Amino acid sequence: MADLKEMTPSEENVNNEPVSPAIDEEKLILSQMMEGTMPIEHKQAPKEHRIRDDIHAMDDSELVMRHLDELVHGKGHFDIADTDEYIEAFINGLDRRIVKKLRKGEFSVQAHLDLHGMTRDEARQHVAEFINKAYKSGKKCVLIVHGRGLGSENNIPVLKEKLRAWLTRGAMGKKVLAYTSARPFDGGTGAVYVLLRS
Repeated sequence: MADLKEMTPSEENVNNEPVSPAIDEEKLILSQMMEGTMPIEHKQAPKEHRIRDDIHAMDDSELVMRHLDELVHGKGHFDIADTDEYIEAFINGLDRRIVKKLRKGEFSVQAHLDLHGMTRDEARQHVAEFINKAYKSGKKCVLIVHGRGLGSENNIPVLKEKLRAWLTRGAMGKKVLAYTSARPFDGGTGAVYVLLRS
């Protein structure tokens, strides 16, 4: 039988059994720390990954309708993309195909409001009433003609600037999914298509 040398406390494991001198101190410490632990079981992918897999399996029309259904209940904030002439905004997460369709004037305009000749306060009141009435009656797409500001001081389209804020904030903003400058035949950059929540 081989001789056993006396071991120091650092050379004993937690069960006070002799440890081979080949095992260094770090391995011993790790071994002591890992005692009583168990491997983690493989778990299913998080829910959001499973949803993404479902989305890939859907066709385009199903995806658009599902996306619209999730967004029309007042969730999300607006992404704003505009230039000096063209204006556009839509809630975060809205399918870009819906925005593209709105931009092209492919939604049927169900009501319109012309703000020409109104003061800022009059316009705000009329827009609020118009959006509220359209929303309550279940309209999806409306047109608001704000003008190009050609009759205002320095040709600045004051109502256009105000309309951008009104449609993305407060009570009005909660009823709006998106807006874009209209096509030339509907008023061009002097008007906006507004897509309402349902």
